[in-house]
Amino acid sequence: MIKVIAPSIIKENHLSDALQLYELLVKETVKEQGCISYELFQALDNPNSLTLIEEWEDEEALHRHTETSHFIDLVGKLAEYEQELPVHIYKKFF
Repeated sequence: MIKVIAPSIIKENHLSDALQLYELLVKETVKEQGCISYELFQALDNPNSLTLIEEWEDEEALHRHTETSHFIDLVGKLAEYEQELPVHIYKKFF
């Protein structure tokens, strides 16, 4: 099992636009083979701080996800609205 933690900070006055794109991204991604969960979280102390928490069956499923047209399109559009932070990818041990 692979877990991905993908945080971002949305630029001022762009939260609504970013959330619309994230909604589409989540809606399409949860349909993908190998996707266990794909959820967007918002920090309680900063509404512009969003984090995708993803769970994938394996690295191959995650790789396939990054090659889908919806991922490429929507992540490209999101780049206009956010300050991307480092993405962390983990594998489950126990």
